[in-house]
Amino acid sequence: MAIVLKVDKDNPDLEALEKAAQVLDAGGLVAFPTETVYGLGADALNPEAVRKIFVAKGRPQDNPIIVHVGKKEQVYSLAENVSPIAERLMERFWPGPLTLIFYKSNLVNDIVTAGSPKVGIRQPMNKVALKLLEIFGRPIAAPSANASGRPSPTRAEHVIEDLGDRIDMIIDGGEVSFGVESTVLDVTTDPPIIYRPGACPKEEIERVIGRKVLLWRGKKTEDIPSPGLKYRHYAPKVPLYIIEEFNEIWQNKIDIWLKEGKKVGILVSKENEGLYPDIVKKYVVGSRNNLKEVALNLFFYLRKLEKEVDIIISESFPEEGIGLAIMDRLRRAAGEG
Repeated sequence: MAIVLKVDKDNPDLEALEKAAQVLDAGGLVAFPTETVYGLGADALNPEAVRKIFVAKGRPQDNPIIVHVGKKEQVYSLAENVSPIAERLMERFWPGPLTLIFYKSNLVNDIVTAGSPKVGIRQPMNKVALKLLEIFGRPIAAPSANASGRPSPTRAEHVIEDLGDRIDMIIDGGEVSFGVESTVLDVTTDPPIIYRPGACPKEEIERVIGRKVLLWRGKKTEDIPSPGLKYRHYAPKVPLYIIEEFNEIWQNKIDIWLKEGKKVGILVSKENEGLYPDIVKKYVVGSRNNLKEVALNLFFYLRKLEKEVDIIISESFPEEGIGLAIMDRLRRAAGEG
């Protein structure tokens, strides 16, 4: 079973992080908090250590892994041709929830990029993650610290649930800040392409670079340099359905499920809680006027509901700002993406 070390998220215990760095240095796996979700880290420059990530998660080998750096300067040894646009984005959003895709240098092994010539890199904003990266001194490869295909972990308890007996150490730094993963932006293309909407809004990226960016609409069979696109992700253990508008059709569906003896749960906004029958299990994920709150609660309540009901329904949310990431995650969790 993994060793769990609890640290203060604002003032992490250096002794605990030094122990974690020693595990990484020895080729082990350490789960740690970032501002987005918990990550499962290995020495990014050690191919055998990175290979352990795929085994622990049950992750397909053709699903690339994002590399985390503690200092912007590390990018220049990991990437080729850092463009002026990339420089501008790093200056504005790093540390933060934006992953940039570059052409990789020879320092980055193909196992990290799933054979792609491109690598995703970001500098996390979480103090625990940054201090761990500083102490370790090398880049850390880290996808989300969940079993492959499951809802992403926003608390250490989720990591323990999925991977507790498969990894070496878990740093418990409390709840994360965003609850959805980083935005993944390819800066090698013209115009830049968002492969994965995330916690860094598309609108803010466009404002900084002064031009539009594209949303990837390709096929899963393509060679994609971003994680999370080829396979079903974020899925609870029970079926998930998305409601665009609660109407008589949905009321009838719920009635049929209840008559069949099935337990039904719903992820609902504060504004619409009263629309749905009290016989269903309701979790209020936040206000439609505060989508950051909804994003933070999304995976947490998905994991709670899957233990309590047979069918989950979720409201849809406006696809603006972080709402774009929320709907991307919900569609993939429902098997639509």
